[in-house]
Amino acid sequence: MKKISVVTPIYNEAGNLVRLHGELSEVLRKIGVEYEVIAVNDGSTDGSLKVMSELARTDPRFKVLDFRMNRGQTAALMAGLDHATGDMIITIDSDLENDPADIPLLVAKLDEGYEVVSGWRKNRWKGKWLSRKLPSICANWMISRITGVRLHDYGCILKAYRLEVISGVSLYGEMHRFIPAYASWKGARVAEIIVSHRPRSYGRSNYGLSRMFKVVLDLIVIRFLDRYMDKPIHFFGGLGFISLALGFLAGLAAVVLKIMHLRDFVSTPLPVFSALLIIVGVQLAAMGIIAEILMRTYYGSQNKKPYDIKQMINL
Repeated sequence: MKKISVVTPIYNEAGNLVRLHGELSEVLRKIGVEYEVIAVNDGSTDGSLKVMSELARTDPRFKVLDFRMNRGQTAALMAGLDHATGDMIITIDSDLENDPADIPLLVAKLDEGYEVVSGWRKNRWKGKWLSRKLPSICANWMISRITGVRLHDYGCILKAYRLEVISGVSLYGEMHRFIPAYASWKGARVAEIIVSHRPRSYGRSNYGLSRMFKVVLDLIVIRFLDRYMDKPIHFFGGLGFISLALGFLAGLAAVVLKIMHLRDFVSTPLPVFSALLIIVGVQLAAMGIIAEILMRTYYGSQNKKPYDIKQMINL
């Protein structure tokens, strides 16, 4: 019999927790499977832990992880995923903007054979086209282009995963939103469904446009890790080759100008650019070699393999 683990990060949501617990319990009981709710207290200061402890006392399926200090949503999700025991894992926000009633839709989509199902809050940001809707569309378009996984709402935390695609995934920074892309790169089937978005009834949002800068940086890191983790010399060496080529071209142009008596070396910045680009090119190539050594040490010391086997037949 399958089991569902619901993971929810919590930061100063004391006023929402009783209702959240009630809605989750009602929905999960109707699905008719074994379940657990893992609530991660991310250093709340408003009494959330007291409410969570009381809920856990009355419901053994409501489990609490309490952080010593605030570590952020990604770390809270990572802790919940590490302690989840279900075959299917649902992540949901604790502010009630995600509707637990959508969970059966996610589970049904997983049952169709998908490994990851992502929610799309299609009707979010009504009346805020310029300030929130347009930036959201642009951000999701950019992430979709870079990752190659087309989703309308990477920021929606309401997602469903099969355990086998989420186990072993390490999350840092704001990388939780990129799990569908990461799973797709590993061969998982990813689907997206429209889910509800409800206005917040208690507290205030902890999100802001300033988070976009961090998201872009994390996106660059995860794309680099996907493409060049096993072959960093291709990245650093490629950049180094370009820099060396530009340096030699700048130096050649300076020599040609000198021979043709058009510009002396001291009257053009080309020699400086040439020396700078050549030095940078050599440094990048050296970084690539060092990264290759570190990568091979990483795999060798932990007996890791640069591949993942989905299944074996007659072996």
